[in-house]
This record gives sequence, C-alpha cells and structure tokens, in this order.
Amino acid sequence: MKEIIKIGWETLKRPSAYFSLGFLVIGGFIAGIIFWGGFNTALEVSNTEQFCISCHEMENNVYEELKTTIHFSNRSGVRATCPDCHVPHKWTDKIARKMQASKEVWGKIFGTINTRDKFLAHRKRLAQNEWVRLKANDSLECRNCHNFDYMDFTAQSPRASKQHSTSLASGDKTCIDCHKGIAHQLPNMQGVEGWE
Repeated sequence: MKEIIKIGWETLKRPSAYFSLGFLVIGGFIAGIIFWGGFNTALEVSNTEQFCISCHEMENNVYEELKTTIHFSNRSGVRATCPDCHVPHKWTDKIARKMQASKEVWGKIFGTINTRDKFLAHRKRLAQNEWVRLKANDSLECRNCHNFDYMDFTAQSPRASKQHSTSLASGDKTCIDCHKGIAHQLPNMQGVEGWE
C-alpha cells in the first residue's frame, strides 16, 4: 500500500502527458462538485422568504400587503411565501426566473424603489411586468399549488365555477387574468384590460 501511494504521489508530482489528462479530469470533476454544491446552496438561500424580505423595499411594501391576504393566513394553515408565487419550482424555469430577477438588484443598487413614494410611483409598471410574466407562463406558479384537475366547482361561487369550468378549462384565460391583486394591493387600474 505504501508503494502505491509513493507511485501515485510521484505521478502527480511529475505527471506525464497521459496522467496529466487524468489528473485534470479528476480535478475538474471535484471542482465541479464543489461549484455545483456552492451554486445550489446559494440558489436555495436566495429562494427563501427571509432572503426576499431582507431588502427593506420588499419588507416595508409588498410583504406588509401580503400579511393581510388569504395567501398569508387562512383556515387551512397553508401559507404562500414570496418564492412560491414568484419563482417556479422546476429547476430550468427557476434558473430563468432568477436571471430575470437579477435586474431587481440594479433597482436595489440605484434606489429605484427605496422609499414608499418611489415604490408607489413604479407600482403599476412593476405589477404589469408580473402580470405579463404570469400570463406568458400560464400562471405556472399559481398552478404549483392550485391544480385545475382537483377543483371542486360545487364548493365555488356560481361566478367562479362558471369562469373556471369555461375560460380556464378552455385555456382562453389563465389565473392572473382574473386574480390580479390576490396577494398585493392593486395599483391604479385605469387603462388595464378587463378592469374598466
């Protein structure tokens, strides 16, 4: 065993062309595992409500609004957190969303919405960006918790039952078309399609 270790050390110390490739492959594999572990850890840390509200812009504005909604406190005890509604669960979709959200870092750096007044001034544009994103992905984040196949239309109001069984079932509408403001206060809705 001692002889094998000595040969191995001599090989690593002065690798030939053949062994240097093996060394690079093994070293690259180990470095890849370390990178992946660090990347995945950072991804999961940034995918928590605590991380989201660590910025006072989020904590003092949208998080305070969320606290008053059924998504925060309800009879079933199921609570949606920021990532539940704003970050898809599937890995590839999650990465794409994180890349889109990196623009929000610029907003933080340059103080775009660092006061309540600035936030309110940008509120409609920010909300419309989210509505467009949710419309484009067929309200994917909503569907992570709300599954059409398990809806009990008899337990819904007549209006909701009609809309869900027709417009949602046919694909003409998606969740965000009717449920804007479900977790946050609505901006001035003047000029927003369907809200006149």
